[in-house]
Amino acid sequence: MVERGGGVMRVALLFPGQGAQTPGFLRRLPQHPAVHATLEEVRQVLGQNPEELDGVTALEFTPAVQLATLIAGVAIARALAADGLLADAVAGLSVGAFAAAVACEALSFSDALRLVKLRGEGMADAVPRGHGMAAILGLTEREALRLIARVNERIPLYLASVNAPTEVVVSGEDAALALAAEEAHASGGGVRRLRVSIPSHCPLMDVVSTRLREAMRSIPLGRPRMPYVSNHRARIAVEGTDVGEDLILNVSRTVRWHDSVTLLYELGCRLFVESPPGDVLSNLVKSSFPEARALALDDVPLATVVTLARRGAAA
Repeated sequence: MVERGGGVMRVALLFPGQGAQTPGFLRRLPQHPAVHATLEEVRQVLGQNPEELDGVTALEFTPAVQLATLIAGVAIARALAADGLLADAVAGLSVGAFAAAVACEALSFSDALRLVKLRGEGMADAVPRGHGMAAILGLTEREALRLIARVNERIPLYLASVNAPTEVVVSGEDAALALAAEEAHASGGGVRRLRVSIPSHCPLMDVVSTRLREAMRSIPLGRPRMPYVSNHRARIAVEGTDVGEDLILNVSRTVRWHDSVTLLYELGCRLFVESPPGDVLSNLVKSSFPEARALALDDVPLATVVTLARRGAAA
């Protein structure tokens, strides 16, 4: 939270999911004591050098991508806090929800690392090759649901995420995604295949949710110290158990991301800061709420974000 013009400008910290990663993104994190401490904690907990997780070969594997994304998010949240920028609310897309859970102190980082490792390995084992995800652009959710129904007459296709009023993501087999692309183009929309080989946020991942639920029985969860907005319900998780339920289910349920950002805006958030990697989430904020300020730390230095926040910079 930062003071602005005699009032308060609320800050939301956003954590991306899988798909925006590029080789070496962990090594491009700011040279900051909190970042170094986070990377050292990874070495202690996992017994693994985090720099092994974001190489070209490593990023072909879902467990490495998800761990690296979690690490980046937690490192950035800690660096911002150390420099005086404390978020008023947090939200994470897909695996980004685990970084959000750590940032709001509902989940320890060490437990998050173990859970995300389990999650990534379970996702990689859940389905054979030949699956993935695709963004459908230019169609509303209602139009996309009609498209999905048409594809489902031939092969299963699932609504995975609603990212914006005219951007949804679908999951399924490659053949289903190809049919979805044909249907989208015929309806005047566009399609962008995502850089993931797993059909997330659909019933094909129910087995992963089951494994997470079992693993989380022995993990302590704290009451969030700030609003944590859930993925599949787009509501504030009041208790630690609510956060845990979201972490369990977001891999196998539709993500209501646009509704989540809308809730953050309604809570008064006007500065949205996106953790690396990528700028997908900040661009979604810009398109839906142009009067808010959205910054991606892949594009803007950490010190600049802190300075802008302190000045109460607004769009």
